[in-house]
Amino acid sequence: MTETPFDALLVRAGGVRGLVSSALPVAVFGVVSALSDLTPAIIAAVGAGSVVLIWQLARRESVRPAVLGFIGVVVCAAFAFVTGQAKDFYLPGIWMYLALAVVFTTSVLVRRPIIGVLWAWVTGRDDTWRRTPRVRRAFDAVTAVMAVVSWSRFLVQYYLYDTNQAGLLAVARIAMGWPIFVVTTTLIYLTIRMAIRALPRPSASH
Repeated sequence: MTETPFDALLVRAGGVRGLVSSALPVAVFGVVSALSDLTPAIIAAVGAGSVVLIWQLARRESVRPAVLGFIGVVVCAAFAFVTGQAKDFYLPGIWMYLALAVVFTTSVLVRRPIIGVLWAWVTGRDDTWRRTPRVRRAFDAVTAVMAVVSWSRFLVQYYLYDTNQAGLLAVARIAMGWPIFVVTTTLIYLTIRMAIRALPRPSASH
C-alpha cells in the first residue's frame, strides 16, 4: 500500500504512540512538581524521557522523535534547574511557539506560505504551485491556520507562565500539543492532496 502524506507525517512524529509518549515527560513533571519539589520533578521528567527513548530504541522504531524529544526534555529541565523555578521548564517551548508563529505569519504576508514552500522542496517541485491560484490560496489558508495555532499556544502559555500558574502550564502544554497536531496535520494532508490533484506531475529527473 502506498504511504500517504499523512502517514509520512505521523511516521516522522513517531506515530500515534510517539505523540502520546512525547506528552509523558511533561505530564510527569507537572504531577511531581505539584506533589513534591522541583528537583524530584526534574529527575522524574528526565527519567520518563529516558524510558521513552530506550523503549523506542529497543523497538527499532523511528528514533528521531524520541531523540529530539529527550533533548527537549533535558533542555527544559536545565532551564528549570538553573533558575530554580518549575515554570521555567516550559519556557523553551513557549519561545519556540513564538518563533513558529512569526515564521508562519511572515511567510503568508510575503506570499510564500511556508507549508507550500516546504512541500515543493521536499517533493522536488518548482514554483508552479504558486502560479495556480487555488493551490496558493489553499497553502495560504493552512499556513495561516498554523500561524493562529502557534500564536494561541504562545499567548495562552506565556500568560500562564507570566502569572506563575505552573500547574496549568502542564495541562495547557499537553492539551495544546499532540491533539492539535493531529488536527493540523490532517488539514495539511488534505491541502497537499488537493495540490497534487490540481497540479501536473513533476517530470522525472531520471
